[in-house]
Amino acid sequence: MFRTALTQLAALTVPGVVLNADVDAVPEALSRGQLPALLVLPIHTEADRLFSTERGGGFEALAFANSARSVTYLVNHLLLVAPTASGSGLRSHIPVLINLIDAYFAALSANPTLNASLHEPARVRVEPGVFRYGGVQYVGCAFHHQWLLSS
Repeated sequence: MFRTALTQLAALTVPGVVLNADVDAVPEALSRGQLPALLVLPIHTEADRLFSTERGGGFEALAFANSARSVTYLVNHLLLVAPTASGSGLRSHIPVLINLIDAYFAALSANPTLNASLHEPARVRVEPGVFRYGGVQYVGCAFHHQWLLSS
């Protein structure tokens, strides 16, 4: 279930994104030709500010003790637009970032359950900012997904 949902997230087509990397294809570092990039990262670190106190719920009963079980997963989908040192700096990348965030949500709203791999539409928290990846600081956005999958 979880692997299928991750693959469906990586397949989300966002206009303007050059690289969509699934968990088994996430590069160690990015070249300029791969940007903007969306990376599926099903891990959380102390740096995940928005979800710092919220963790996966494990198995939970949906309605009744004998009902189907559900699993809550937290997944990061990291959008990296450009290194902060490129162009005219941070200011030159903000308009591109905003347009990509809009395009991301347009794509997700067209497929909110990721081809029925989720039990309910994804809940997403948005964190635009500067992110370190592969030793480089990037202007980007972390889309923190909360998923409910039935087992």
